[in-house]
Amino acid sequence: MKIFAANWKLQKSPKEAREFFTELLGGANRPILSKKDRRLIIFPSSPCLEAASDLLGASPVWWGAQNCYSEGKGAFTGEISAQIVKDLGGQVILLGHSERRVLFNEGNEFIAKKVGYVQSLGLIPMLCFGETLSEREGGKTFSVIGSQLKEGLKLADRSKQILLAYEPVWAIGTGKVASLEQVQEAHQQIYQILSELGFNSQVPILYGGSVKPENAKELISIPHVDGFLIGGASLETKSFLAIADA
Repeated sequence: MKIFAANWKLQKSPKEAREFFTELLGGANRPILSKKDRRLIIFPSSPCLEAASDLLGASPVWWGAQNCYSEGKGAFTGEISAQIVKDLGGQVILLGHSERRVLFNEGNEFIAKKVGYVQSLGLIPMLCFGETLSEREGGKTFSVIGSQLKEGLKLADRSKQILLAYEPVWAIGTGKVASLEQVQEAHQQIYQILSELGFNSQVPILYGGSVKPENAKELISIPHVDGFLIGGASLETKSFLAIADA
């Protein structure tokens, strides 16, 4: 199964989210939503989670939060409760995105706690990881990827489902896209690391980094690329579905 996940980041009001969901679930789009060889996931901003619950609850489209805290409740002002996401009917939580790591100083140890906690609730974590431009140019790509995976997954339950999303930071929202050779090399390395860590060979590995309808077909044909985590191109139903139909 190929997985196509939309990360809206800090975009769309609840009204705009409801309009998007209504259009996404419209009659002309239903055939692609019901195909058993692909899964669509939406990560709206937190004010739109209830809209996702209301409109996507009975649909084949999964949804979840872009982040959560490592505990379900307490004195943690401004944080998102994975337990509430579960209660609303969400299935997935996005964790470790480069913007959380860079802008909010989240480290591998903290992210690992979230991964374990999300799994304990019966939800599916989607762990993001990837190198910066300076790390790639310094020849550190695979050491960075290895460290983020090994440390970020150290509390993960290997018997439970998990999703991974490789995003070279230098290719997120920059218009730059890693070459097919770079993506293939990275995903092969990730696959090998997962095997060494004792994870099931069926763990999906998504690619993220300026994915568009124009490059989706080539990227999805690369071995061990099991789908995409999509940013800007997921904000319109037409481009999001075009990628999912690659």
